[in-house]
Amino acid sequence: MDFKFIDLFAGIGGFHIAMHNVGAKCVFASEIDKYARITYEHNIKKISPELFINNKFNSNILDIKASDIPEHDILCAGFPCQPFSQAGYKKGFNEDKQERGNMFFVIRDIIKEKRPKAIFLENVRHLQNHDEGRTFSIIKDILENELNYNIEYKIVKASDYGLPQHRPRIFIVGFRKEDKYPCKFEFPPKKDLIFNMSDVLGGVCNREVGFTLRVGGRSSPIDDRRNWDSYLVNNKVYKIGSKDAKKMMGLPENFEFPVSETQSMKQLGNSVAVTAVEEVSKKIIKYLKTVNNQVSFEINTEKLLIQLV
Repeated sequence: MDFKFIDLFAGIGGFHIAMHNVGAKCVFASEIDKYARITYEHNIKKISPELFINNKFNSNILDIKASDIPEHDILCAGFPCQPFSQAGYKKGFNEDKQERGNMFFVIRDIIKEKRPKAIFLENVRHLQNHDEGRTFSIIKDILENELNYNIEYKIVKASDYGLPQHRPRIFIVGFRKEDKYPCKFEFPPKKDLIFNMSDVLGGVCNREVGFTLRVGGRSSPIDDRRNWDSYLVNNKVYKIGSKDAKKMMGLPENFEFPVSETQSMKQLGNSVAVTAVEEVSKKIIKYLKTVNNQVSFEINTEKLLIQLV
């Protein structure tokens, strides 16, 4: 069975690539940033041309009714993190701009309307502790009690699944309660690094695992506690660029940025660690198949009993 997914707040396509790699098909995507859209289409059109042929790459999720979004099995969303991070002053649901602070409620409306079998959300780790935990409690309550999903969540680092970057993010995975899965969903076990920063930078690097890539901003000296983009390579200061950052994010070698270097680094800082998302996506697909196999077994058993009678 080919599982269908939608890619909300799609960025440059990290979720899409991860889900595509585990055999799922994207039937709808949405991204509002015009530069991210350029990068997304440039790369994703190669692997999912029907998404663009069928005009299913939406530019503003507020312009479409939840009922008009295609049926899907998995809802993926790295929803805007600015309101819940230090960069966004941790305003949470009090964020004034609807297109930022209230985007979770757009996700809620889509889930309520379409009832996907699974949901996979990603956000900054600060979400869990924002406003003394009240923001996350609201999200958790909506998913579990209003929408009736069993959810599991975990702070996952990119380095937990092979990439040489810290990048701690909260992953929230949920499944419909009515499907009655035979066991509890568990996140995949951690894996060793696939490669390290010396491999990324082509020389002896002073760090095995790199700093978390940021959206942008002015660089700091290498010895500054705020430094995130400079390393000692062969005893010389080296400032990373998009080519290096692309590897740290787990994007494929043929992934291209048809935008400026400034935009490329911004987009990479906003993206998801593809390898980490792929490992969890693989486990989600496997988990979805457990209930499908259970239903198939029950149907076949019922047919056998009827024949015996």
